[in-house]
Amino acid sequence: MSIDAADRAAVAHFVRVCGSGVVATVGEQGEPQAAYVVMYAGDDAVLVFDAAVDSRKVANIARDPRIAVAVTGAAVTVQLEGEARATQGAERARLGEEYCRHFPSSRALDDGYALFAVDVRWVRVYDTGSHPPHVSEARWGS
Repeated sequence: MSIDAADRAAVAHFVRVCGSGVVATVGEQGEPQAAYVVMYAGDDAVLVFDAAVDSRKVANIARDPRIAVAVTGAAVTVQLEGEARATQGAERARLGEEYCRHFPSSRALDDGYALFAVDVRWVRVYDTGSHPPHVSEARWGS
């Protein structure tokens, strides 16, 4: 059965099961830059990932928070777009603890690492396991 792009819980579950994806940000000269990252999605479907503070994606997100993410399973690809923010204070502690529960070797809460939350605005699901392939898109509000 296919995932409905409008179903936040189903999309979040898919991201949690896959546990990783490709994050695309906008470089300093406007060029796309992509990086493979491990990620988690909370029940609210906010995506969470970490990055070394000296990485390109940290500088890119600080300059332009728009982000695209692709998560792929066996026959399903989920594309997500939204805005990323570096978490701080209580939010960083809360999301970081949950992230580290899923990825025990993570350094997300260590000095030198940023923990990002992505508020998803648009989702596209492409399922080639269905015949014909199933495609659904949804806009998510904030």
